Amino acid sequence: MNQVKSIHIEVLFFASAREITGSSNYRCELPEGATIEDLTAHLIERFPELAQRLPRWQIALRQEYVNPQTPLSDGAEVALIPPVSGG
Repeated sequence: MNQVKSIHIEVLFFASAREITGSSNYRCELPEGATIEDLTAHLIERFPELAQRLPRWQIALRQEYVNPQTPLSDGAEVALIPPVSGG
């Protein structure tokens, strides 16, 4: 029997992301080989209110902006960064 290995990810929420989720962080488990795109799909499933906003936000892995195809590894820290408005 093949058992799928999993990885553990910590997601940090800032500004409106924190307001939507009601938390400053979220821990989840994804299958080994998961990408940022897989993580965002998981987050939208868990927090549906993110669906319309996430495409406009930056996503950082290890404090560097990444694209949806970026692979994740066990223990990764991912930050969702909404656009900053100023005046």
